Amino acid sequence: MAVEEEGLRVFQSVKIKIGEAKNLPTYPGPNKMRDCYCTVNLDQEEVFRTKIVEKSLCPFYGEDFYCEIPRSFRHLSFYIFDRDVFRRDSIIGRYRPTRKDLQKYHNRDTWFQLQHVDADSEVQGKVHLELRLSEVITDSGVVCHKLATRILECQGLPIVNGQCDPYATVTLAGPCRSEAKKTKVKKKTNNPQFDEVFYFEVTRPCSYNRKSHFDFEDEDVDKLEIRVDLWNASNLKFGDEFLGELRVPLKVLRQSSPHEAWYFLQPRDNGSKSLKPEDLGSLRLNVVYTEDHVFSSDYYSPLRDLLLRSADVEPVSASAAHILGEVCREKQEAAVPLVRLFLHYGRVVPFISAIASAEVRRTQDPNTIFRGNSLTSKCIDETMKLAGMHYLHVTLKPTIEEICQSHKSCEIDPVRLKDGESLESNTENLRQYVDRVFSVITKSGVSCPTVMCDIFFSLREAAAKRFQDDLDVRYTAVSSFIFLRFFAPAILSPNLFQLTPHHTDPQTSRTLTLVSKTIQTLGSLSKSKSASFKESYMAAFYEFFNEQKYADAVKNFLDLISSSGRRDPKSVQQPILLKEGFMIKRAQGRKRFGMKNFKKRWFRLTNHEFTYQKSKGDPPLYGIPIENILAVEPLEEESFKMKNMFQVIQPERALYIQANNCVEAKAWIDILTKVSQCNQKRLAVYHPSAYLNGHWLCCRASSDTAAGCSPCTSGLPANIQLDIDGDRETERIYSLFSSYMSKLEKMQEACGSRSVYDGPEREEYSTFIIDDPQETYKTLKQVIAGVAALEQEHAQYKRDKFKKTKYGSQEHPIGDKSFQSYIRQQSETPAHSM
Repeated sequence: MAVEEEGLRVFQSVKIKIGEAKNLPTYPGPNKMRDCYCTVNLDQEEVFRTKIVEKSLCPFYGEDFYCEIPRSFRHLSFYIFDRDVFRRDSIIGRYRPTRKDLQKYHNRDTWFQLQHVDADSEVQGKVHLELRLSEVITDSGVVCHKLATRILECQGLPIVNGQCDPYATVTLAGPCRSEAKKTKVKKKTNNPQFDEVFYFEVTRPCSYNRKSHFDFEDEDVDKLEIRVDLWNASNLKFGDEFLGELRVPLKVLRQSSPHEAWYFLQPRDNGSKSLKPEDLGSLRLNVVYTEDHVFSSDYYSPLRDLLLRSADVEPVSASAAHILGEVCREKQEAAVPLVRLFLHYGRVVPFISAIASAEVRRTQDPNTIFRGNSLTSKCIDETMKLAGMHYLHVTLKPTIEEICQSHKSCEIDPVRLKDGESLESNTENLRQYVDRVFSVITKSGVSCPTVMCDIFFSLREAAAKRFQDDLDVRYTAVSSFIFLRFFAPAILSPNLFQLTPHHTDPQTSRTLTLVSKTIQTLGSLSKSKSASFKESYMAAFYEFFNEQKYADAVKNFLDLISSSGRRDPKSVQQPILLKEGFMIKRAQGRKRFGMKNFKKRWFRLTNHEFTYQKSKGDPPLYGIPIENILAVEPLEEESFKMKNMFQVIQPERALYIQANNCVEAKAWIDILTKVSQCNQKRLAVYHPSAYLNGHWLCCRASSDTAAGCSPCTSGLPANIQLDIDGDRETERIYSLFSSYMSKLEKMQEACGSRSVYDGPEREEYSTFIIDDPQETYKTLKQVIAGVAALEQEHAQYKRDKFKKTKYGSQEHPIGDKSFQSYIRQQSETPAHSM
């Protein structure tokens, strides 16, 4: 979901590795240890939570989190909580970078000091305020000045303890006066519309000067200020909760009267001394925040067309896509946007076939085929992640869940055996697990996605053609990916592939490590398998699997997934679990006299139906067949005064659901839209608000069967293309080319050098693969021209945006320090360098 700006779309995403915390303060009790977890928050909305690490002051989390950010935000906050069984969990400390600060530590493991948190510092939101100075004639005929303070509205206030009933106090404060007034309380909203005006006398009648209506006494202006405090009306005995404040000195009226602006709420300085940062410990993070500014499709045509022709360029090393892989510091950087772009346009198989064939021709030893971190390997890895995730889940998830739940000991290293454990029993447990995992993998060939099978077919053919004397190379070329880079890593770290929600416990992790090692060796078809293990206990254990039936099963599986035209994809009909989790749903009114209340339910989506039940594992209470989903759209917050709601529209009624946060809401809407996209009766229009009290809140139509009043979100094909925006991927590729421009220029020099000089070349040129200098130079020239054209468009957009930018507008409220820094930078930048 993109944030729309004038002329372009802005996509935001964040990838976070939460490593560990250290030196947390001791618990004030005899135990001194803590049970800690970490949360990730957009401003103050929690979007991710790690597992709880018990009894530790240096907890290791080792968890990864990725999300598309569906809205604007100021801070990405990380909180360390201490679990309390009897009371609300307490905050130990936080790290709270602004969006701009995220770029300073981009993709670097960094320790951050935890900061103290109190109620007065936990603020968010903005206020729309208007100040107007006017003349008022009193009943006695005397003229005086009065200040009208208008509180129009607030946006994005925090939700405290599950509710927000805000009100504002407006105070005119000075050295010798303090006059306060209060708005009405607005119930159940964090975006209150107040639109209330309060009047304050600013100057005494005797101080009025007829020469200038607004030339009031300097000391009044310099020393007076308007303070607006936002509060949450609470029924608790502790009193109302502070939400934030803003202070506006009245001298702003010297510049303009009236003065109207948006302000960010600020924390209150209550004079309390916080703990030193080092007293609260620190947190190790790696954060990659990406912001893509994407123009309309026609801007990218030259660069996109050049990239999509890559598979047809001879030699492929002279293509734009291959050049990107050459100049990027890490092949993975290039592989991610390239694969997504080629998948979107249906060109991934020809491109990977071309670069794989070129790599095979350069390989001298069949035993090292596709073993390096080449562009080919990284592109196939990325394709398997995108196209094969559902296949991976349906194949491995049930067995992985069983291993995690049964918790049987499988340690076969005699040195690591615990007291009371039996080596024979552990060996049998492990053998059963390996047999089960091996069986589900080798019987899953019919479910392997078509795009993966087509790639494996091209790998098999290229390897067999290059090494005709090696009869096994056609298998090892494929097994090096499907076993070594796909199944084995997923078994080893199931949380990274969404097979488990968090890292497994140490015992289960050890079991999965042993299973992964064995499966990897079984799939490799190595001629001396026992010798491939460094550990003697693993070599001994592998003797159980030296039977020919295991090698035959691997070869049959590899034959099936790498054979052209091997199966009819429509024959795969088993339900695939796509997403599940707790959400809150509103009763649909299927019972005539039932209450339409809200209840927490466990939701489950497969490619066949969307169901909910009381708890995970319970029988479904209600199910919607996928073919009955007519639309999936957001629901306006004003319908039930609840955020993050969406609606699943059926023929008879709509199911209203509230997700845990904005990221989860977007994920559910996206996946439900994907699976129902090809339904023949999908709606073109819908109601963005609910039907309540005999009418639709959006259009006021009284009939509950009235046609919708707003167009449905435009859909995309229900396949791999749904999650990919071709223009966004081209923009990312442009950004990479732009950041590595110096390497592109060096590559041009290398092409020129090789064209005119056939002797030893400079060392800095030797890292590039250049098979045809003239063709490569020609492509480089086109790439650089395409990048330069897009750079000009981005520079022009920045100039236009800067001219239109107003400090104090709704988009850029007063109080945003990072925006003030941006204003200074832009005003100091010469026009030609922008």
